[in-house]
Amino acid sequence: MVSIPMALVTFPLVIFTFLVLWIDLRTFPVFTQLRPGRKSKPFTIYKLKSMNDNRDENGKLLPDDVRLTKIGKIVRSLSLDELPQLYNVIRGEMSLIGPRPLLMEYLPLYSDKQSRRHEVRPGITGWAQVNGRNQLSWEDKFDFDVWYVDNQSFLLDLKIVFLTIKKVIFREGISSANTFTMEKFRGTK
Repeated sequence: MVSIPMALVTFPLVIFTFLVLWIDLRTFPVFTQLRPGRKSKPFTIYKLKSMNDNRDENGKLLPDDVRLTKIGKIVRSLSLDELPQLYNVIRGEMSLIGPRPLLMEYLPLYSDKQSRRHEVRPGITGWAQVNGRNQLSWEDKFDFDVWYVDNQSFLLDLKIVFLTIKKVIFREGISSANTFTMEKFRGTK
């Protein structure tokens, strides 16, 4: 089980990032959200916040690119916000490698093929992340996820780990073409 040693090794970095974000955001910087796991079973995902909670005059959250702080951009570009998900891996809700867990609201929007991404545990990184991350269209991202489900192996997972390290070092694929974060999935046309 690699996740426990990884969690121990990265713990000082998580604490440091947590403290920096707490100062930057002036709020508790842990983000939790219900996400679908294997067989679409909901679980609570843990991340570090990279965005503030600023709202407009109607109380609606401002767009992601406006709420993303300078420090948040750095944290996100280095994928430090994902490190608390090692806790999800230790608990058996996630895997190190697998399709990224998306929003619960997307479940009814998936085609039968796209739903196959839930045949395995979601991962901190995956085949779609190393093949374009947020620069991919939703359809391409789901195709990569389903390809992974059909082709998963230890050697493929090892390849994904090394490609993930390369992507993080060179900060590739972080932003989509239109925004710093990925646009919402609205279903396949």
